[in-house]
Amino acid sequence: MRTSTLIARSASSSFRSAIRSKRPFPSLSPSFLAFTASAPLRSLGLGLRGPNPSFCKPFSSQWSSAAEAAEDPADSSDDTVEELLNRGEDRIHQLMKMERRSEPEGGSHRGRWFPYRDLFKSGNAALGSREVIAALDPYILDARKERIRRAVENRSYSVCLVVEGLTDFGNVSAAFRSADALGIQSVHVISKDSRKRYRDNRHVSMGAEKWLDIELWNSPTDCFTALKNRGYRIVATHLGIHAASIYEMDWSLPVAIVVGNEHMGITEEALQLSDMHCSIPMKGMVDSFNVSVAAGILMHHAVCDRISRLYYLQGCHGDLTSEESQILQAEFYLRHRETTIGIVHEYAKRMEGLLGKQ
Repeated sequence: MRTSTLIARSASSSFRSAIRSKRPFPSLSPSFLAFTASAPLRSLGLGLRGPNPSFCKPFSSQWSSAAEAAEDPADSSDDTVEELLNRGEDRIHQLMKMERRSEPEGGSHRGRWFPYRDLFKSGNAALGSREVIAALDPYILDARKERIRRAVENRSYSVCLVVEGLTDFGNVSAAFRSADALGIQSVHVISKDSRKRYRDNRHVSMGAEKWLDIELWNSPTDCFTALKNRGYRIVATHLGIHAASIYEMDWSLPVAIVVGNEHMGITEEALQLSDMHCSIPMKGMVDSFNVSVAAGILMHHAVCDRISRLYYLQGCHGDLTSEESQILQAEFYLRHRETTIGIVHEYAKRMEGLLGKQ
């Protein structure tokens, strides 16, 4: 039990005793009162204003942070969205743990795309998702496992987000956070200059990048070719006269939503290569949303439209099969902590040793 909790309880007990016996309240110094008052409020996650920004976190954020800290002080990688994108594909690929499928060619893929194989390589050993989950299950808190289970249950690859040429990582981070919240697992970033430096905006994404499949591309041609081969229809946001309203479109088919630069919009190359253009009807004096807001509106509408049209979704955006859900659950377990990879390696060695004795 923390010292602050003990002091807070002691102070609270003193006040209760004083009230019951009608004695004067105990004399406490101002600094002691300030400390004891903040301790229980911090545990409740109430919005105290002060130099410590953690005071202003909502209750759910405080609770989950406390649970994760209790499990392992080294929660996750310190990578921000900025650092991930600046480091390029090597660092992005390190986030994805399970073996990825080979890319389909010439539009050969039919149906919904799922990127992972049921395989994790550990040295010379090859583990399936079931074995990965069995190895890591004892090391993850029940509350965390339930949160991962719910997230996976609501995940889908039927809608993906593409951001092209954004110059503010705050907008990229906010779009990532919206994608994660809406159950959209796959996001793509097209950037010709990934080395440009921006301010840190991890507080915007809230670490959502850790749980998403992020892919980097050098051009719209490379990105759109891969997405079309995976079976996606490319829908670019554009204010042109031939753009369809998002409310008049059928979003039930696999779709990649493309949003463009904050100032210039989507490039001509991307507009030419996209399958169709769409726009969000505007009712005010301005003619555009902030790009991250527009991305959130588009993704939210696509998700709602899919749920309303596809009866088999049964009110849930998630459409993974039981096998795919198990693979993605194993993927999330592997991303949970940086130490989880070592645990799985040790598990694989033990399994190899047991098999060698037989």
